[in-house]
Amino acid sequence: MCHEQYVTTSPGTGKSHLAQAIGYQAIKAGRVVLYRSIFDVVRDFLHDEAFDGQEKVLARYLKPDLLIIDDMGIKQLPKRSGECLFEIVLRRYETRSTIMTSNRPLEDWGKLLGDVPSATAILDRFLHHAEIISITGRSYRLKDRGEKDRNEKEPAPKEKAADGRAEKDTAHKDQA
Repeated sequence: MCHEQYVTTSPGTGKSHLAQAIGYQAIKAGRVVLYRSIFDVVRDFLHDEAFDGQEKVLARYLKPDLLIIDDMGIKQLPKRSGECLFEIVLRRYETRSTIMTSNRPLEDWGKLLGDVPSATAILDRFLHHAEIISITGRSYRLKDRGEKDRNEKEPAPKEKAADGRAEKDTAHKDQA
């Protein structure tokens, strides 16, 4: 049976990493996997549409056992993006597995695609059998940032002279 997964999180909490790990395990199990950002998907379709190669591009997205579309919702997509994504979801619906990641709520998809009817149709099919995975927490990339900022604000400890006065920075001890 085919499965869809929609992974939603705040930026930096591991949605892309999780999708890639699932893709890696699928490859190890002998499955064909295609991983693309939403921008690559749209660029592929819009570029090949100009050169009359849309069916070839569509075939590339329909073939894999697992298609991972990453970063849905980073920014508003170009015109006609909803049509491209709808075509992929419609043709893969109930035949192949798809994972999409996003840091935006589902309610924003109409605005992101610039096409509310396409967004509604995409979500209707995609979410029909989907597992929605919500990850909460702080960004892994920024997790040490608070500690680093605190360390940078603290002055270097001073050495004390025999009489108790501050003599010099320990960081510059060898230069004195």
